[in-house]
Amino acid sequence: MIKMDSIVKRFGEQTVLKDVTFKANEKEIFGLLGPSGAGKTTIINILTNQLEADGGSHSIGTDMLEIGLMLDSDGLFVRLNCLENLNVFAEVYGVPRKKSLEALKSVGLEDAVKKPVNDLSKGMRQRLALARAILHEPKVLFLDEPTSGLDPSTARGIHSLIQGLCDNGATVFLTTHNMGEAVSLCSHVALLHQGKIIEYGAPSEICERHNSFKTIPDLEAVFIKLTGVSLE
Repeated sequence: MIKMDSIVKRFGEQTVLKDVTFKANEKEIFGLLGPSGAGKTTIINILTNQLEADGGSHSIGTDMLEIGLMLDSDGLFVRLNCLENLNVFAEVYGVPRKKSLEALKSVGLEDAVKKPVNDLSKGMRQRLALARAILHEPKVLFLDEPTSGLDPSTARGIHSLIQGLCDNGATVFLTTHNMGEAVSLCSHVALLHQGKIIEYGAPSEICERHNSFKTIPDLEAVFIKLTGVSLE
């Protein structure tokens, strides 16, 4: 469903992606894992044609109109309330406005429909951005660190929603530096360090390849073993 083959990206004299190759299968949650600055957001921007690669090829097996995006910058209209924000995008996507209410309910914001974005907490803003991303029931969903900075209860709710979307047929491309999140959600992951994929596969398989991580998958320990640095 989602493929990158030998992707290279440069900003000036700095090469930020170096021969990046991976694939995400249809109807799975795929995790791209790495610390801040590793190149995760750049990969999403290339896959969604917001940036042009300097080498290699990439593809997504669906129309761009069937893609949902939740990026680091939420791009919400701060003077509008939650429902008004989603209604704007309902018009863009050509879906009934009742879908706005359904999306807000799915992320637990049914009691905040009239609340202005300016008055939302960080967690509520992230849930609103997720509601916007799933509003048109996309076949492919890109989520860039969707639970970063959230309290554990809110994060668990978003995890449950992401799993439900996949169970209903969506392909989810998730970036995170939370290894526990990746182990609980992802069928396959790629570990990204300084613009390079240093490991790829099912979380348990990656751990087993690195000896002592066999009982409980510990991707954090594997990453530290391979790079000498923590994801935090």
